Amino acid sequence: MTDSAGGEDDVVAKGVEALQASAHEMITAARALLDVADELVADPRAAGTVVEAVSSLARKAARAAPAPPGRPGAGDEDDDGDDGSGGVQRIPVS
Repeated sequence: MTDSAGGEDDVVAKGVEALQASAHEMITAARALLDVADELVADPRAAGTVVEAVSSLARKAARAAPAPPGRPGAGDEDDDGDDGSGGVQRIPVS
């Protein structure tokens, strides 16, 4: 019986080590995120650049996505609804 208890202790110890390693990785990632946030607060122009880059990627991803069933043509590039004014977009509802 001591063999199985020793084996269980090994499994528990390995599990605890894996959890600790994961926690350290999460802490490192959180610190990196805070560093980026600190830089964005220090330089508001950088925030605009980041937002512009993310929105550009989102538009490209939306265009590349296949049309869901029942919506033929979704994701086509012929009209994205943006008139370039940067203001409020009016969508007629019938």
